[in-house]
Amino acid sequence: MGVIIFIGDELTATGFRLTGIETMTPAPDAVANALAEARSRAELVIMTAELARQMPPSELEAALLSEAPIITVIPDILHRASPPDLVRRIRGVLGIES
Repeated sequence: MGVIIFIGDELTATGFRLTGIETMTPAPDAVANALAEARSRAELVIMTAELARQMPPSELEAALLSEAPIITVIPDILHRASPPDLVRRIRGVLGIES
């Protein structure tokens, strides 16, 4: 597998660094730039929900829907924010659940 980049807070990033994954811990006003840089270099981008919430919604949606790289949003180590419930969203789009 190619490059994996984690974008999140320093505490959560520490765990990812221990596994050899490259990490980025941007300031709140630099999250969009960090994601753009990670997307240009990585095959997989892992981002905390806390930082994903600081992105402009349209930019985050476009990044998540792009074919490459794969982007996943996870909770941070302190669970300050939860990622979106994708199963519920898919069910809603399919008309299975409202």
